[in-house]
Amino acid sequence: MRTIFTLIISFFVTLTPVNADEAIEAELDAYWAMISKSVAEGDFVTYSAGYHPDAVLVNSTTSYPITQALTGWKQGFDDTAAGKMKAGVNFRFSARLHDITTAHETGIFNYYTINDDGSRNDYYGHMMSLMVKKDGTWLMLMEHQSGTATIDDWNALKD
Repeated sequence: MRTIFTLIISFFVTLTPVNADEAIEAELDAYWAMISKSVAEGDFVTYSAGYHPDAVLVNSTTSYPITQALTGWKQGFDDTAAGKMKAGVNFRFSARLHDITTAHETGIFNYYTINDDGSRNDYYGHMMSLMVKKDGTWLMLMEHQSGTATIDDWNALKD
């Protein structure tokens, strides 16, 4: 009887992290989908709300508060919302580390714009994000854009 009980407990302990990991990854996927949707709609308020108030943007030469970065990005959101251009962003990941309240994700983002004449401009960038879950909501604490990626780098990662 004790052996059966031990086997049952071991079985559930083994399954729980997988199910928990899948649930957390689904929450994180929903976060990235919200970011993508807000970019496509030019919804600056929703996009900004995805960051912790003390978040930091790091690039290859410096770091600064996300509020400064958002100020620089706002015009693109306004132009998208006004229909002056179309924009979008997609994400693919090479590493996803997380527990129930923290996450560190590494991958590539593809930010693109489509101008009035239909021309599309794509940028592929290596990125890492450090996130926390506060009051049931995922928030980015640090976004690290570490340099330009290639289309081959992008294609090497799965959707």
